[in-house]
Amino acid sequence: MTGKTKVGIIGLGFMGSTHFRIYRDHPMSEVKAIADIDNAKLRGDWRKIVGNIGNEDNSQPIDLTGITTYSNALELIHDPDIQLIDICVPTPYHKEYIMAGLKADKHVFCEKPITRKTLEAKEILEFSKKQNKYLMIGMCIRFWPEYQHAYQVVKSEKIGKIKSATFKRISPNLDGNGWENWFMKAKLSGSALLDLHLHDTDAIHYFFGKPKTVTSFGLKGFRSDHGIDHVLTRYDYENESLIFSEGGWSPAGGSPFEMSFLIVGDKGTIRLSETGYKIIYEDGTIETPNPANPGLPTGWHVEIDYLLKCIQQNIRPDKYLTIDEMVESLAIIEAEERSIEENKVIEIIYS
Repeated sequence: MTGKTKVGIIGLGFMGSTHFRIYRDHPMSEVKAIADIDNAKLRGDWRKIVGNIGNEDNSQPIDLTGITTYSNALELIHDPDIQLIDICVPTPYHKEYIMAGLKADKHVFCEKPITRKTLEAKEILEFSKKQNKYLMIGMCIRFWPEYQHAYQVVKSEKIGKIKSATFKRISPNLDGNGWENWFMKAKLSGSALLDLHLHDTDAIHYFFGKPKTVTSFGLKGFRSDHGIDHVLTRYDYENESLIFSEGGWSPAGGSPFEMSFLIVGDKGTIRLSETGYKIIYEDGTIETPNPANPGLPTGWHVEIDYLLKCIQQNIRPDKYLTIDEMVESLAIIEAEERSIEENKVIEIIYS
């Protein structure tokens, strides 16, 4: 196709507003419509939007000149001027809007997780395979420059055989944020286990493949109503490697956001931490790569740039993530939840 891809964004919370700015500034896209139930946001008043990383200054009104506004998402989906639907609403609404977008013959980009449960995700998977348009899920860590670089290093065996890996994602708690405080309602968000920790579970899946079993420990009901607000998990690959992750939003609201990893091979170590991104080799040599493209500084920028190029070039967007893999990552998360609930090792069923 030629010309700019015409985008409609549904949901103007932290991620929707982040996506808006990326599309607005990208030479291959044009935001033509937005939808939200909050009329103030549709007027350009985004002062109440907050997030846990990379917050923008929303003190000034957003210029929405030339952008059609909808209070009904389905009306936006059926707008004939829109080619790409970007869904950034609470998780329980993902399936409805994904299916509606594909049925309307639109490309669909949906924020993670694809759905609340694997059964729904499988239904979407089977439906999407029958459609001509593309569906991509916003697992931004697969696109994040340091994670993508580390993935390539691991696959090249530059640091040798993997001995251990720890992935960590800690957020200030989100109590009081979002539509009707939905993050703190476990039936809606899946709590920190699904809405936050999923990133690292999926990263481990991406780096090392499908684990056989998981052993998880969780802190329940500390921030959310009855959800898992902090989790520690070991992923068993039936080899000598020790693979762990830790994630949660249990810290106080003013705490800093942290995303980090430590991957140890028998020839070297890759580390992302507050001190930066480094590769440390067994002989003492240290590399400090800077994999970020100045024009694509975050995984959000990279994933949207990638999708827009796929649409323009008629290439299915499955280089970084397939919907099948997204379903598998949800299966791992559900096994982690069972492990916490039943206090035992859980074998993961992927089919």
